[in-house]
Amino acid sequence: MIILSDSRQQKGKHTIKEKWFADNGIELRTTKLYVGDYTLPTDQSVCVDTKKDIQELIGDVCGKQHTRFRDECVRAQESNIQLYIVVENRGGPIKGTRDIYNPQINRLEELHNWKNPRLFIFRAGKQLYPTATRGITLQKICHTMQTKYGVKFLFCKPEESAPLIFKLLTKGAKIY
Repeated sequence: MIILSDSRQQKGKHTIKEKWFADNGIELRTTKLYVGDYTLPTDQSVCVDTKKDIQELIGDVCGKQHTRFRDECVRAQESNIQLYIVVENRGGPIKGTRDIYNPQINRLEELHNWKNPRLFIFRAGKQLYPTATRGITLQKICHTMQTKYGVKFLFCKPEESAPLIFKLLTKGAKIY
């Protein structure tokens, strides 16, 4: 089986996915994709875009990349492409804190529980990023984008990303 991978992805940042694909007999071919990071050469009506973490998602939906990301969602919608955004994340302690933890986010409906680590950065007793995007705000924005553009946001651990991509692209087919 062949899966197309977007040539604009950063090299060396997708080794877990690449290993899973190789271990399961899936060949990745690199090319410039119309939308997303992964699709099938035989059926590009489904595309998957990946985010390495929730911070990258914030940059795309709330930050400087918003216009580019929104335009990609519009292109997918206008072309009748189902675009999935797979956001890799895992729970754990927030760096620089003693007892503040982020939960593993598994669904968009859980995103309000996520705490932006930037909110816990202080210097000389002063919070450096008091307006950093909070989980509840990000959840609302993603929900609006789902409703307006038909894009779907999915969440998983990094090691679950490649199997999820495969399932989405093949509509649940099994690997043989």
